[in-house]
Order: sequence, then C-alpha cells, then structure tokens
Amino acid sequence: MPHMMQMTMKNDSAVSEFILMGLTDQPELQLPLFVLFLVNYTVTVMGNLSLMNLICLNSNLQTPMYFFIFNLSFIDFCYSLVFTPKMLMSFVLEKNTISFRGCMTQLFFFLFFVNSESYVLTAMAYDRYVAICQPLQYTTVMSPKICGLLMFGSYLMGFAGAMVHTGFMIRLSFCDSNIINHYMCDIFPLLQLSCSSTYVNELVSSAVVGTIIILSSLIILVSYGMILFNILHMSSGKGWSKALGTCGSHIVTVSLFYGSGLLAYVKPSSAETVGQGKFFSVFYTFLVPMLNPLIYSLRNKDVKLAVKKIWKRLAS
Repeated sequence: MPHMMQMTMKNDSAVSEFILMGLTDQPELQLPLFVLFLVNYTVTVMGNLSLMNLICLNSNLQTPMYFFIFNLSFIDFCYSLVFTPKMLMSFVLEKNTISFRGCMTQLFFFLFFVNSESYVLTAMAYDRYVAICQPLQYTTVMSPKICGLLMFGSYLMGFAGAMVHTGFMIRLSFCDSNIINHYMCDIFPLLQLSCSSTYVNELVSSAVVGTIIILSSLIILVSYGMILFNILHMSSGKGWSKALGTCGSHIVTVSLFYGSGLLAYVKPSSAETVGQGKFFSVFYTFLVPMLNPLIYSLRNKDVKLAVKKIWKRLAS
C-alpha cells in the first residue's frame, strides 16, 4: 500500500498535503469545542478500556456475548484514535494540515473500523438469536471456534471494504484545491476536491456501502424477527423480560450506529450536503464509541456484578 501511494503521489497528485477545515471556523467556538471533545475522548478511551479489562479479568464474562462486546469496545477504542487527536489539533492550530499519505492512511483505518463494527453488530444479532431461539444448542452453535471465525470474518470484510475504497481514492488526481471541508479524511469531502472524474468512485462507494448496509440490516432484522416471534410464544413473563434484557442494549447500539451513519452518508455528495454530513458524522464518530461501553455496562446485570466483585477485591 505505501509503495502504491508513493507512485500515485509522483504520477497524479499535485497536492502533497491537505488542510482540514475542522468542525467550525468560528473562533469563539474553538475553545469550548476543544474542551468538549477532549472530555468525550477521555470518556471514550477510559470507558472502552475499562470494559475490555473487566471482560478479560472476569471469568463470569467469558461467554460469546462478552467476546463480541470486547471486540466492539476494541474497535471503538481504535476507531476514536484514528481521527480524534487530529480533530483536537484543528481547534488549537491556525492551519491543521495532513499529508497526502497521512490522509489516505486515516481514510483506510476509519473505513476499516467502521465496516468491521457493522459486521460485529451483525454477529451480535445472530448470537442473540441463537441464545433466545435455540438456548439448548447455544454452547454448540456459538462455540469458541465459531465466534473466532465470525470475528475474523468481520475484520476481513472490514479490511476488504477499506482497501477497495482507499484503492479507488488513490487513483484520483488532486490538482488545485486542497482544503477538506471536514475534520477528517472522509470519502465525500475528498471526492469534492478531485479534478479527475469521480463517477467510478461514487459507484463503488454506493455499491460497497449499500452491500454492507443491506447485508447487515437483513441479518439483524431477520434475527430480531425470529426473536420477536419466539418471545410472543413464551408463556412466562420471566422469559419475556430476560429475552428483552439481553437484546435491549444491542438494539440501542444498532439504532445509534446505523441511524447516525445513514444521516451522514445516504445522500448526494454536493457541497451543502457534505457540510451537513460533517455534523451528522459527529454522532457516530464521537457519540457512538463513547456511549457503547455505557450502554453495555449500565443496562447489564453481569457487568454490574463484575464491577462489584472487582471493587470488593480492591477494597480488601
């Protein structure tokens, strides 16, 4: 990949670096926003690291569901590292620049983690389906080997999607304008700057993003359809509440992730909508990684118990 980038930089692009405009150009907002996003970043990092440590240290949490939650936290942790430090700099620096190679690297890792997260959320929906609809076969169906394969598949598909997007972005020429109307290197703001035809890129973006959304949504909807069907046929209220309890956190996470992602991406890439997309993308780039560990710990008896155990251990 670096060799390919070097060649492209020599061949096509007159632009060797980009200027990131950041979230806003209003000077009076820079300091309050810097503090706000710094707090957000601290909470995101601490929340996800704490949840990952809790899952590793607690034998009660060595189940398929928590294996997936661990991976979700790992992705959110890495994901926020990709663009938050650079964004925080845009509030402090007069001119926040990023090299062509740095920009393509940021784009690649951003897409890799976003794609992987959508597949991990899909695997979690399947896990909940098996837990509620086939409880007796659960340990066999969701064996460590299967869970490992599901995660490997999620990361592999995430990697493939990111490679396709980044590969097509590298072949574009960037001639005169180098100001990105965003706080990070994202697909649509970059396409806006290219002086070569972006038709193929837009086609590829639509195809890849469409495939991910349709595939993931379909599996998630079918899983929850089966779960709902199963819940309706449960006679005991205890079964009802247990089933809803195990799915509630996941439903909230999926709604936040896909809802904010759709607002930011499913629209034409004109200058005005890129600006709107920038503000909508704040939700899934900053809010979702921060809220995920809170959603999974506050709504969860097992996590609360694990926290109490660790407190007791520390206290004694």
